[in-house]
Amino acid sequence: MTADKADTSRASTVPKYTFAKTLTEQEDQLKSNPMMERFAASRKSLSKDPYRPIYHYVNPENDLNDPNGLCYWQNRWHLFYQGYPDSEITSTGSGSKKVVHWGHAVSDDLVHWRDLPYAIYPDPEESCFSGATLVENDRVIAMYHGVGAGNMIALSDDPLLLNWEKVTGQAVIPIAQPDGSPWPYRVFDPCIWKKDNLYYALSGGTLPHEPSGRRTRANFLFRSDDLESWEYLHPFIEGDSFTLVGDDGACPYFWPIGDRHILLFFSHMSGGQALIGDYDKPRDKFVVTSHHDFNFGAFGPGGVHAPSATPDGKGGVIAIFNMNPAMDTEGWNQIMTLPRHLSLLGENKIDRDRLRIEPAGDIESLRSDHKSFKDILLPANNEIVIHEVQGNAMELITEIKVNTSPMIELNVFRSPNKEEFTRVAFYANRGYRDWERYDQWQPDKRLAATEGLITIDSSYSSLLPDVLSRAPETGPVFLERDENLKLRVFIDKSVVEVFVNDKQCIAMRVYPGKTESTGISFRSQGKDAKIITLDTWQMKSIYS
Repeated sequence: MTADKADTSRASTVPKYTFAKTLTEQEDQLKSNPMMERFAASRKSLSKDPYRPIYHYVNPENDLNDPNGLCYWQNRWHLFYQGYPDSEITSTGSGSKKVVHWGHAVSDDLVHWRDLPYAIYPDPEESCFSGATLVENDRVIAMYHGVGAGNMIALSDDPLLLNWEKVTGQAVIPIAQPDGSPWPYRVFDPCIWKKDNLYYALSGGTLPHEPSGRRTRANFLFRSDDLESWEYLHPFIEGDSFTLVGDDGACPYFWPIGDRHILLFFSHMSGGQALIGDYDKPRDKFVVTSHHDFNFGAFGPGGVHAPSATPDGKGGVIAIFNMNPAMDTEGWNQIMTLPRHLSLLGENKIDRDRLRIEPAGDIESLRSDHKSFKDILLPANNEIVIHEVQGNAMELITEIKVNTSPMIELNVFRSPNKEEFTRVAFYANRGYRDWERYDQWQPDKRLAATEGLITIDSSYSSLLPDVLSRAPETGPVFLERDENLKLRVFIDKSVVEVFVNDKQCIAMRVYPGKTESTGISFRSQGKDAKIITLDTWQMKSIYS
């Protein structure tokens, strides 16, 4: 391992190291690497914060932003992200600005993450913003947005992806024409894939909406045979009647899913989303047929932000998101969700347009102190406190027979006298009519062709004066008639993530102010219901 000599042309002054080419040598070098020692000291100091999660990934120092370039290389998962090194602050006319680098972590199981040195440093760009990776047999290609320069490409082929070299040393898709005039497309967050031995890339951005003139989501398609010279083709997405006027197509990830394709992206107006459809390869167009939200409302405060996604090698997609804070935390900011496995719900006409969403990775390895309960009656309008279960870093799995109850409620982070609690609620048949099911079902079943709603409500989550409240996070989830409600809930210091019947996931940041806000309870509104099973575990830290 050698430290690069100072280079006055480099935008970054963060120490940068060149590593060996074999895994054994790299691991040996990391043991004494000053950056690793710095990260370890920072983690130890920040671990004292009561709201810093212990099994959701948080970067080792300072702030975090979009996840980038999630990929699987040589039997390991690699996660990159927008990192803000403590030592890298530049002066601007309006004060100071931290320069963004690509942070880096590696995992064998998508759950236990190990910090690695910063991967990609800004030069000639001002900062390294969002992008994606493409794994080839002998190398990994990272394509990302270089602030002030354009879309960049960097290559790595070593075992831990520690050494990166930029193609051409300049933007391969410049942000503006040589005379400084703009292109007829936007050069912004890119993703990359390969078809017929040619490389394709999307660039996020917007087009004017007709007739209002307001911007609307667009993603611009480029093609190259050598990664250096890129030809602009056209706007890529066709038939999108789902996104809102004002959405943009930042942080795109375009991958096959089952026999369809999925485009995950981020809107700076309304958060993380996905479009599902068919890849018309002869025309190089993505024909959209359905849409999925990953948060329901604005992305902040306390909501899901941008995705990073990669194929799982079996027809599905692994996705991870960053989450925004709802309270200032000293020395750090933002976290990652748990990784999610996305696949198509089924192959029939209805379900081939809908996502199956499950937690990904070896989450079970974090479990301890298992408690199990069966056949708990939920009498109408009576709160049932599970006194045997307490914790602020737990996993809960429950199956509930809803019967005819219009609402089932689970409270977590509950204080003994209920001054604080975070409410998870399922509303049966209270969403929109599911027209596809309504049209195919017989009249006696059509009343059941209505979506349910799953909600996280933080109205009473915290007594602290500086916590920003978030409107209830409410997403649709369809349960078949007589299908039991199945919740898999993860709470982690300041995180609540709820997976529902493998069909939906909602998440929110919350900040209980009382140390005793660690209880759980259930309630059924109006009619009796029954907890068939309830299993709970305390969760271990992934940083131990």
